Amino acid sequence: MRKLEERFFKTLMVIATAIIVGSFFLIVGTIVVNALPSLDWDIVTRTPEGGFYLGKEGGILNAIVGSLYIAGGASLLALIVSIPIVIYLNLYLRRSSRFGGMARLSYDVLFGLPSIVYGAFGFAVMMLLGWRASLLAGILVVTLLVMPIMIRTIDEVMGTLPRELADASYSLGATRFETALILLKQATPGILTAILLSFGRGIGDVASVMFTAGFSDNIPTDLDSPAATLPLAIFFQLSSPVAEVQSRAYAAALVLTAIVLLVSISARLASRRLSKHRV
Repeated sequence: MRKLEERFFKTLMVIATAIIVGSFFLIVGTIVVNALPSLDWDIVTRTPEGGFYLGKEGGILNAIVGSLYIAGGASLLALIVSIPIVIYLNLYLRRSSRFGGMARLSYDVLFGLPSIVYGAFGFAVMMLLGWRASLLAGILVVTLLVMPIMIRTIDEVMGTLPRELADASYSLGATRFETALILLKQATPGILTAILLSFGRGIGDVASVMFTAGFSDNIPTDLDSPAATLPLAIFFQLSSPVAEVQSRAYAAALVLTAIVLLVSISARLASRRLSKHRV
């Protein structure tokens, strides 16, 4: 009976794994097949030209650069804000602190909010302040979107570090700030994972930037300029009745997938290297 149960659950695990892996290759394969007619060097090196959305010449370089600006800027800004918060939660508050528990619950709630809520909030603030859609507005709203992910991921990593590490640091006369630096160094692989998750969420989101970053066929030259993103480019091109434009949408989706895959592989390699010599 026990062996039968083991075989049954092992079969379920194999089937589940096969479904996930098969779904991945099905999605990527569908994107690649539909993107091939429009996939060339021009699509990633040129900006849209006149009649681009009617099937004429041009590319999606504006959307690639805009996505990297927004996702990269938001991840960096979220990291700068998240590190002090995580240090405070783990070194200046007890793990069982009521305030710390409420803070973590708040971040969990913010993590679960749909991105359209962040976009609507950002748009309301922009209207109140008299701002227009811009690269800066997109970065700020995406920062709010990814910050709960960043905080909770780093917080969980910090919680797994041995408590004796901090105690040993204090016993040698280190201050809380110096101890925080030691813990952050030990948590570097987890911090890289948090950056990866935040970047992936930021570069793939469409609802928050639709209202705040706007859209432009040009590469943004300053923070006050509107910026295109790959998800919005995909949405607009798939809405076109022209088959060639729809094919370009799949090419943009393939570029977006390749960027996320490249960042993921790089982060894994860096995390594996940094994990050496960690306690």
